[in-house]
Amino acid sequence: MDQETKDPRLYAPLGSFAGQAPPAPGWFSHAIEQKPERSFVEVAGARIETLAWGERGKSGILFMHGNGAHADWWSFIAPFFAGHYRVAAMSWSGMGGSDWREHYTLDNFVAETLAAANHTGLFEAKEKPVFVGHSFGGVPTIACGMAHGDHLRAAVVVDTPLWSPEERKARRERRKSIREPRPNRIYPTFNAALARFRLAPIQSCENTFIVDYIARHSLKPVAGENGRGWTWKFDPFMWHQFELPNLALELATMKCPVALMWGSRSKLMSGKLLEYVMTVAPEGTPKIEIPDAEHHVMIDQPLAFVAALRGLLSGWPR
Repeated sequence: MDQETKDPRLYAPLGSFAGQAPPAPGWFSHAIEQKPERSFVEVAGARIETLAWGERGKSGILFMHGNGAHADWWSFIAPFFAGHYRVAAMSWSGMGGSDWREHYTLDNFVAETLAAANHTGLFEAKEKPVFVGHSFGGVPTIACGMAHGDHLRAAVVVDTPLWSPEERKARRERRKSIREPRPNRIYPTFNAALARFRLAPIQSCENTFIVDYIARHSLKPVAGENGRGWTWKFDPFMWHQFELPNLALELATMKCPVALMWGSRSKLMSGKLLEYVMTVAPEGTPKIEIPDAEHHVMIDQPLAFVAALRGLLSGWPR
């Protein structure tokens, strides 16, 4: 089945808008009008993109995105916390506005979290910061909690698939048949690229105004065969030489409290995987399911996600 015959709601959710931004509700427009401080911090030779909202000196929250995404996935979420917190978001190396690396390591990703938090002032408050990681971002979050959890108030892991050893082995076998990575495609116009944007893993999303916003921040201009073109910001070769570690069993070794959050319709945190994660989570771990959300919880149910995280942090950890 080629691209043109696939369900456009899944594979081209912005195609029908012809480059026009979908109508957005007032809460979203107000949120993205709260412009962040944009800056960079260097970590192991790579510039790491950071965004920040709120006053320095207030308790901190660091938001970390998933694979292939970028810091602006949190630009419509972070302002809801900026009144009471110093809030930051970051783009991992190889993604967003951050530099690409020749080699990617978990140690570097952990270093990026700490550098971003320090650079944006999250360690300046009397209270330690909270780290929130979605999907891939949950892995460095867990690793940071293991090695540096004494510097954190808590960690929140959002819809991060933590496989059992058996499923991990099966996934390695399936990956052997995956084709070699290729350079990102260059599109002749911005709108042509925008029309090809889709979520990964593939899912539908009724909030096309959010999909449009993150898609617009996912592209960068480049030189193409016929002059200027547009392509995706993420490094397509990252996973060619970096394997995502499985830290499920390490949840119990974290040096700070941890909470788990997932979408009720997520295809990654469901069935046996969800059951397995529940068995390895430390006793007393808050477990929060966001109703009617798939994997991309903050896009599917942004206000429910905000309410759940606000409620969690209001009384946890004690």
